[in-house]
Amino acid sequence: MEVRVDGKVAIVTGGSRGIGRATALELVRSGAEGVVVTSRRMENLEESMAAMVEAGAPRDRLHAIPARADDPEAAERAVAETIDRFGSCDILVNNAGTNPAPGPLVDVDLGAVEKTWAVNQLGPLIWVQRVWHGWMKDHGGVIVNVASVGGLRPAPILGAYNVSKAALVFMTHQLAFELAPTVRVNAVAPGVVKTRLSELLWKTDEAGAASTHPLNRLGEPEDVARAITYLCSEEGSWLTGVVLPVDGGVVGASGTLG
Repeated sequence: MEVRVDGKVAIVTGGSRGIGRATALELVRSGAEGVVVTSRRMENLEESMAAMVEAGAPRDRLHAIPARADDPEAAERAVAETIDRFGSCDILVNNAGTNPAPGPLVDVDLGAVEKTWAVNQLGPLIWVQRVWHGWMKDHGGVIVNVASVGGLRPAPILGAYNVSKAALVFMTHQLAFELAPTVRVNAVAPGVVKTRLSELLWKTDEAGAASTHPLNRLGEPEDVARAITYLCSEEGSWLTGVVLPVDGGVVGASGTLG
């Protein structure tokens, strides 16, 4: 089965590296007419653009917009600029995330928690509202949220992050209910993927981290990007409200899907 998103236009938040960059590249390779990537810093976006072009992506199908994930005005400008440049806004991938607050919830710094929840919970809702009112309400579309296996069950170290991803999981179900039938809303729930955001979990002992996954390897950003692209495609057109673990079997092989 060839997964295609021919002619579609997508926004990928947090697209300067990791899962976001891999997703933008996979969407272009799968036929997207235009992919807009956002991040806080333009220099990071320029580096991401150069890397994707070097990997074979046509530069004229890529566009970078600096925008904080939790800034409503920046999101509104980005959606308007996307439509002005490419003519539509068919896909939103809410990938931007942060985790400045590791540790037990009873001891964690509340300012760091507030930042985590602003980016990971409020941010996706901001972007959904903007793409809904800016395009999808009248034309339909697809939204994919990047959650986490940490949002499906408790785990040590990342309490505030996991709570934010649990909220995103439920938000996915709620939005799928509210926006059907014209907009599909799904999520992926990655396990430990080799990105900068997750280095705390694997950098010092990659083999040990891999051994906690039934498939005995860590995820690569491309593993998640392919799953996201499938959910965005017509091949996934009868799926909404799904939270898909992309985790080397951590959730599914335990018999608990959250």
